[in-house]
Amino acid sequence: MMIADQYIWLVWSSAFLLPWVAIYAFFPKQRRPMRWASLFTTPFGLAEPLFVPEYWNPPSLFDLAARTGFDIEGLIFCFAIGGIGVVLYNILTASISVPVSAIEHQALRHRFHRVALATPFVVFPALYFLPWNPIYPSIVAMTAGALANAWCRPELKNKTWIGGGLFLGFYVIFLAGLAWSAPEYIERVWNLGALSGVQIFRMPLEELLFGFTFGMFWSGVYEHLTWTRPHTPIEPAPSIK
Repeated sequence: MMIADQYIWLVWSSAFLLPWVAIYAFFPKQRRPMRWASLFTTPFGLAEPLFVPEYWNPPSLFDLAARTGFDIEGLIFCFAIGGIGVVLYNILTASISVPVSAIEHQALRHRFHRVALATPFVVFPALYFLPWNPIYPSIVAMTAGALANAWCRPELKNKTWIGGGLFLGFYVIFLAGLAWSAPEYIERVWNLGALSGVQIFRMPLEELLFGFTFGMFWSGVYEHLTWTRPHTPIEPAPSIK
């Protein structure tokens, strides 16, 4: 049975909660970063008016997106992808976050620690008012933030790139599921005429770039903010001085 358009965004965003709950249940060592990341990313759901209807215009519960730009589904979506994106690398490599040494805190590059973390939040508003679709400053901002974090914390470089690829793969599964379960929904809802027009297996290129850059930035932001690094049990734990 076909789902009415007004419920597709709710069903799709809520579907991301299923892997969130599964990861939280079966990987207890990842729960703290998941909670932290999800609480941190949820408010970004309130940024929907920046993208509706310029980037897309999804029918939503109570027609909120069309009437106000805000919707409940965006909060659910941001909550779920934040908690998932921050731990996919850790799950693949069986890593946990451990503190970096006090000596590492004194590295010269850490003079730019706060600048690196603030990069996407400075870049996005600086680029938003240029004459292009708002998804592009989002992609550029997250890319800049990921590169800045990796430069300031070189030990997070692998996690940044691999984390981006992992989240992209995860996100593609859900995009493909949307395209398959709701034929032509993407064409009806995304403002494809304002985008590049490039689609890969019916998925807009911009959505794929969003998935990759989101994964790059959020995969390492927890360690950056908490002065920790990924550690696998088979390698010697770093000394804390």
